[in-house]
Amino acid sequence: MAAIDDLLTTMAKLRDPDGGCPWDLVQNFATIKPYTIEEAYEVADAIDRGDLDDLKGELGDLLLQVVYHAQMATEDGAFAFEDVARAINDKMIGRHPHVFGSAEVRDAAAQTDAWERQKAGERAAKAAAQDRELSVLDDVPLALPALMRAEKIGKRAARTGFDWPDVHGVLDKLREEIAEIEEALAAGDPAHVQEEIGDLLFATAQLARKAGADAEESLRLANLKFTGRFQAMEAAAKAEGSSLQAEDMDRLEARWLVAKAAKSL
Repeated sequence: MAAIDDLLTTMAKLRDPDGGCPWDLVQNFATIKPYTIEEAYEVADAIDRGDLDDLKGELGDLLLQVVYHAQMATEDGAFAFEDVARAINDKMIGRHPHVFGSAEVRDAAAQTDAWERQKAGERAAKAAAQDRELSVLDDVPLALPALMRAEKIGKRAARTGFDWPDVHGVLDKLREEIAEIEEALAAGDPAHVQEEIGDLLFATAQLARKAGADAEESLRLANLKFTGRFQAMEAAAKAEGSSLQAEDMDRLEARWLVAKAAKSL
């Protein structure tokens, strides 16, 4: 595709020691990684807003990240963009034998089951190639947001039967973790407090999983809700010639209740 070729040529020129961009020339995989993560989130944001024009631009930004990493890998003699494209194409064909082969699946649920078995086989092959024991927690990406990764770890562990029978068991665990946080706070041990808060967050992610909710999406929506209500408080205070910093907690709580009662927030 001509457009892809043009983008690859542009990226190669930016990284060319002879006349390339000084900023691009000093980058490496580690320094570019944060931008890659950021662009993925901006794609998600455009989808959430239903802005297809913005989505087009954000997908381009994300594609640039793939091209950028591939260019640096080419320079290292590791792999090229073509290898990336070929590898994912081969993987998708291998994971869809009902489309590209003779296998049959009844419905989306059956396909999901087949997909998971395929990925499990790939993990087993990778472990064997590395001469190590296979773990059901293999390949849960470390770079995932912590809440999302906690949910995925719990889901993987549940495949072995290590899971609560229902959501009520997780609620009991949450109460237990809150009690342990209170004990750590009373003991005045900051490290232990942090550890127990981590346990509470992990258990919260499992609550979302057991309840059929998405933990990361739930927190994202809560962030948006809080932001909207807080900004409404700021606007109301400004309209009255005041500011949140100048008001006491009782007044702030009253403003919060008004913002909370607003249907749009």
